[in-house]
Amino acid sequence: MIPPKPAARAGRVSLWRYWRLFRRDILSAQPGRLYHARMAEFRTPFFRSFLVNEPDLVREVLTGRPENFPKSERVTRGLRPLLGRSVFVTNGAEWARQRRIIDPAFEGGRVRDGFPAMLAAAEAAVERVVPGVVDVEAMASRATADVIFRTLFSIPIEDRLAAETYSAFRDFQRVQPVAIGAALLPWWPVRHPRAARDGAARIRAAIAALVVDRQVAIRDGRAPDDLATKIMTTADPETGQTFEPTEMIDQVAIFFLAGHETSAALLGWTLWCLAAAPEWGERVAAEAEAFMQSPEFAALSGMRATRNVLREVLRLYPPVPMMVRETMKAERFRDRDVPKGSQVVLSPWHLGRHERLWEDPDTFDPSRWDRQTPVREAWLPFSAGPRVCPGAGFAMAEAAVLVAALMARFRFEAMETPVPVAHLTVRSRDGIRLRAEAR
Repeated sequence: MIPPKPAARAGRVSLWRYWRLFRRDILSAQPGRLYHARMAEFRTPFFRSFLVNEPDLVREVLTGRPENFPKSERVTRGLRPLLGRSVFVTNGAEWARQRRIIDPAFEGGRVRDGFPAMLAAAEAAVERVVPGVVDVEAMASRATADVIFRTLFSIPIEDRLAAETYSAFRDFQRVQPVAIGAALLPWWPVRHPRAARDGAARIRAAIAALVVDRQVAIRDGRAPDDLATKIMTTADPETGQTFEPTEMIDQVAIFFLAGHETSAALLGWTLWCLAAAPEWGERVAAEAEAFMQSPEFAALSGMRATRNVLREVLRLYPPVPMMVRETMKAERFRDRDVPKGSQVVLSPWHLGRHERLWEDPDTFDPSRWDRQTPVREAWLPFSAGPRVCPGAGFAMAEAAVLVAALMARFRFEAMETPVPVAHLTVRSRDGIRLRAEAR
């Protein structure tokens, strides 16, 4: 069984038709030629957009001159009620200050420090699985949320505030549109659906309670040495200032959205791919059983098949399918003028399936990672350059632990072929259901 990609639209469509397709699903709104084009231009009456698949240009935007290509506010406006001024949406000096405070929490041995919490969440996830038909996306969502709460605030998902935050996030994702009118029309007033505004307020209220509790614990000298404590007590080395409470709420919101939603997407697609390719499922299961007999952080590096599977899933199903930057000045890409204010789209989805960059790009083949050194810019699940995801190492370790715990106890059988769609992350249009059998 070959993992599918959504049917791309054919031919030209009107701007209004494209917008309707885009709001419903980013991926199927794109033309099929993007899987082999080096660059493509999309024009509207209000701005121009350039999708870049040329590795040299991707490198230039992300690592060569990143200061000339800040994150586009057209894309981040829709999430502003939830994320505020978090590191995900800011640019320039504000963003640099936030990274100076956040990055130390993920340096050195901090990922290793989170290993016991990852393992505890993985074991709890296994105990919740009942043999039979499993709603994989729901299971993955709860498991990765549990990891975030245990590593960030040292509480399991069953904790009252953790459960409230998780519930609020699930409700928010159901009502938050993937795009808003202001992203297409610069003069369009920024209006968010009432349900999305209420959902964001509910999430931020729950996070605020967690932050206040931790502030009190830090003041009283009884705070656990977890990610929240590390981030809240780390001072900017240039100014000596720490995050204000409101800033911390912003950062926790993006940690949860990025660390939970994207990790859940990765876990869900990984389990489906292993079920659809049972020979790989058995190879991963063999590694998983050996690992779970004596789970240690250092042993993760020896799980070669699992590592290659995760890389391959991230190539085919990158949780964040597209990243959008904006030109600060006029540029010249492939002998084509790129005006100031243009949108530059970098698509991990199209790069990962690009016909010029990969052999059999739509085939799930983890062994390619042992025989082929891919072009670095063709695999961008965590971005690259200064804005690379600070939690990339954490995410890969978390995924390996969760996959190992589940595959050691269960054999998963594919029941149907899911169709990927992209909203906040790449998920299945109708969910992923697998049959789980105890080993």
